[in-house]
Amino acid sequence: MTAHPPPLSLRLLGAGSAAFFTLGVLQPMYGPLFPFFQSHFGVSTASVGVIASAHFVGSAITPPLAGLVLMRLSTRRVVVGCLLLLLLAALLVGFAPSWPLAVGAAVLGGVSQGGLASAINAYLASAGTRAISFANAVFGLASMLAPLVAVWLAPQGLMWPFVVVAGLAALSLLAARVWGVPAMPLPAAQAPSWRVGRSLSLFVVMLILYVGLEVGFGAWGSKHMTGIGFPQAALIVSLYWGGFTLGRALASAFGARFRPGSLVLGCAALATGFAVLGTVPVLAPFTYPLAGLALGPIFGVSMVWAAQLLPVRLIPFLLVSGSVGGILIPWLIGLSFARSGPVAVPMIMTVLGGLLCVLVAVTMRVTRRRVAVDVRPAA
Repeated sequence: MTAHPPPLSLRLLGAGSAAFFTLGVLQPMYGPLFPFFQSHFGVSTASVGVIASAHFVGSAITPPLAGLVLMRLSTRRVVVGCLLLLLLAALLVGFAPSWPLAVGAAVLGGVSQGGLASAINAYLASAGTRAISFANAVFGLASMLAPLVAVWLAPQGLMWPFVVVAGLAALSLLAARVWGVPAMPLPAAQAPSWRVGRSLSLFVVMLILYVGLEVGFGAWGSKHMTGIGFPQAALIVSLYWGGFTLGRALASAFGARFRPGSLVLGCAALATGFAVLGTVPVLAPFTYPLAGLALGPIFGVSMVWAAQLLPVRLIPFLLVSGSVGGILIPWLIGLSFARSGPVAVPMIMTVLGGLLCVLVAVTMRVTRRRVAVDVRPAA
């Protein structure tokens, strides 16, 4: 029998939502800050995207380690430790005296994100679509504000946006102290290994493509808009994250009414269509908030879908695949942008979206039966 999802409460959502808000400010901040990094450190357009990729290098190497650690330590210890590391990393990026040190600090920030995402997404995925979509909507709200905060504070000094992130990490530590952190769900039995392996492989590639889309739109939207002569580039990126937030809020309210696979496929198809329209300069500014609206529900719903098909203890290991997309796509877009100009951004997004649609359809076809038993909350 399926365990009844726990009720939404501050104990379930408080610390995780606060931590996700902090991550939501940090991750989308790198793209709008590219011009400031270039000016401050003297790096080229083709190279500046490395700092966003470095963040995802850190987040890519952490989930497997976090998955092992979560088998031995409580989720509270993992969350608190990662928040302390995030606070330190943000200050190091902001005050780095050289480009290599800034990139290295971005790796540490990614390490903290990987640990937080592993712990929080694992226990929220088992709580259902409402819980995980709500927490990820908070991430989206912060992501909507991040570009505006970045371009407002950075002219006063590159360190100030990262001082804000450090302050938010401190507040998240306070939230963990006040509301606590729920325990990792425990499996009731072992799932058939061959089905787990097949489904895990499909979700790995799915998340690589999805995160590539999310980060590609968010990190390179500002350069795309500037490149086609649109003066309010930061506003467009902010509206992208605004649509992203709204999409997750709608998924929290209504997503449980749909099959996870069908909802992911519909959202991926819409995002691909908006990417195609983004190749037309006059339409491009309008496509970003619409693409954000379509992409918003995908991650949370995919985690719930994965938790229905895989043992929940594998969710932290699954998250590493998303970080791979975050590593590769900003770098590839930077190279393509340097060669082909602004149109490279929507073109690459179109290709990624089309591949994601195909993969989701394949996953729906081959995972019709559950490959893992239901989980029960830890006592």
